[in-house]
Amino acid sequence: MKSKSTSLCTQDVRAAEFPLCKWFCCVMTLALMASASFLSAQASPKAQEEAVLNAFAKMEPIDTHSHVVNSDQHFIAMLARLHLHLIDIVVVDNKNPELEPFQLQRKDAFAFVNSSDGRASLCTSFDPFQFSKPNFAQSAIQGINQDFARGAIAVKIWKNIGMQLKDASGKYVMPDNPRFEPIYRDIAAHNKTLIAHLAEPDAAWGVHTPNDIADDAQYYRKHSEWRMDKVPGAPAKKTILAARDHLLEMNPHLRVVGAHLGSMESDVDLIAQHFDRYPNFAIDTAARVPHLEVQPTEKVRKFLLKYQDRVLYGTDLQFGKQDDVNVAIKDWQTQYARDWRYFATRDRFNYEGHEVQGLGLPPSVLKKIFHDNAVHWFPGIDATAN
Repeated sequence: MKSKSTSLCTQDVRAAEFPLCKWFCCVMTLALMASASFLSAQASPKAQEEAVLNAFAKMEPIDTHSHVVNSDQHFIAMLARLHLHLIDIVVVDNKNPELEPFQLQRKDAFAFVNSSDGRASLCTSFDPFQFSKPNFAQSAIQGINQDFARGAIAVKIWKNIGMQLKDASGKYVMPDNPRFEPIYRDIAAHNKTLIAHLAEPDAAWGVHTPNDIADDAQYYRKHSEWRMDKVPGAPAKKTILAARDHLLEMNPHLRVVGAHLGSMESDVDLIAQHFDRYPNFAIDTAARVPHLEVQPTEKVRKFLLKYQDRVLYGTDLQFGKQDDVNVAIKDWQTQYARDWRYFATRDRFNYEGHEVQGLGLPPSVLKKIFHDNAVHWFPGIDATAN
């Protein structure tokens, strides 16, 4: 697939014709990054965050993984202030009582997208728990095609495929099951993208390393239903990911974005192996930046430099109907500021007891991760992103 990525100033060909423009844009971006780093040492925490967010906004950032069902105008004003575009993802989850039912969630997500002044695009889904019905695939295709007609740019499958869903015989259903194949073919035929959240961090299977993340432990204490080491007969993580890999092999023309570092969060070398094997595969960083931060800094930096066209920025941030908008805005801005500080500066800071070294990625790479790659991997988003 030919990339649509651009350089920081403009298209590479045009940059070659106008080297002074390219030089000026890079110098200005570096100056903004240096200014943010300087303020981190000299200014108040509030001023520091504002400076970092200003640099973040210069990228015209796209958060490719969020969950919003609240159309509060103060929240939308924050998106405009940060020059931010969201991919708003709906999820079918029958285990979480705090999550709206699928149809209501989809309705509220569309309402948010339509009220966002062009700052959000929808990723729809389908109900996998209809799997055993004779018309499962046809019904799912009908629903997602209706959403494509309304502007949806992607479809998501979730971890309940592989970790929860069973067929009529009681066998776990894997993402490469032939009954899903017509759905995958339909997504590819519409030139849309599949977001695949398959499997979970190793901690869900009771595997612990020195690089364990405190957030993971906290999540599984609250959501023990996903502790697969406590479920008799549960499939191994490698079984689920092998089925994901088979999906990629069987659908070479389907763009697949593996959510949450593709659930290969423990080692970027493993992600690199998959990039080399599957050209139709990319990943997002949603809720897994801490897993990068605890790996060797230069190793992660080299990985991102080499595979700069295959990594998309995402957060997994949420804004529900009952959430306080002021709290949400504060939390979202804090997350964006911290992530930008990690990717864009060489600052040292502490996170969850780990000493973190910023990556200081070049402006051209930051532009790809925070904007250009989303435009390439999600056709249609560039028609609405501001």
